[in-house]
Amino acid sequence: MLKKMIPPEIIKSLEKKVYEIRTEIIKMIYKANSGHPGGALSATDIVTALYFYCMNIDPQRPMWADRDRFILSKGHTCPVLYATLALRGYYSISLCDTLRCINSKLQGHPDMKKLSGIDSTSGSLGQGLSIGVGMALVGKMDKKNYTIYVLIGDGESQEGQIWEAAMSSAKYKLDNLIVFTDYNQLQVDGFVKDVMLIEPLKDKWESFGWHVQEINGHNMMAILSAVENAKSIKGKPHMIIAHTIKGKGVSYMENQVEWHGKAPNDEQYVQALRELEAKYND
Repeated sequence: MLKKMIPPEIIKSLEKKVYEIRTEIIKMIYKANSGHPGGALSATDIVTALYFYCMNIDPQRPMWADRDRFILSKGHTCPVLYATLALRGYYSISLCDTLRCINSKLQGHPDMKKLSGIDSTSGSLGQGLSIGVGMALVGKMDKKNYTIYVLIGDGESQEGQIWEAAMSSAKYKLDNLIVFTDYNQLQVDGFVKDVMLIEPLKDKWESFGWHVQEINGHNMMAILSAVENAKSIKGKPHMIIAHTIKGKGVSYMENQVEWHGKAPNDEQYVQALRELEAKYND
């Protein structure tokens, strides 16, 4: 449980921000006629909680040495990060209209050399956790107090490099490393359990020496509580397994593998915006 009470109006504000970001995700992908809506929508609650509440950051100083860091290891879902950074004040929301355009700063995977606020370039699955381990280890060596947050996918968890990074994280007792698994149960080729079973996931992470929590990844209070609980446990890296719904917030996308990586047509776009607006106003 949270040690401090968060006023209901703060939770409500964060929940409304979630739907602002989901709306921008749909707009970006529709305009680009390309992108990955399913995993971006499933991760929105988590990314919102981090950037609008949990992380110690300053949009006016994106390279501030003592800031918390965030790595989107499943980089193809970058619209959620681009929309979040824009609404957090790192750059104008109008930049989101350039997703996947030639020479745009908003490419199909995050590029830290092109865009303010990106802490690590990501693309090939499985690599983001290793980068996070390196950042967390440097933080320990330099006696810094910042936290490294990493978001990985459930399909991505089939990569061997994830488990190599898991071993080294525990070896070096990286308690400044908090990792979320966006467990929406779907990947590009179908259900995760059919492609390559990753269960028992909680037991695996615990056996690798991690502090592990399982939560509803669409419950804002659960996300905030899990982060605070993680910060209270010393001597271990932290895994938060967040059970989510792929395509969350748009009825025809939810739990549908075909929405892993395609853009809505005109009719679907209008319906998505209508549904998201209704949820925002609810």
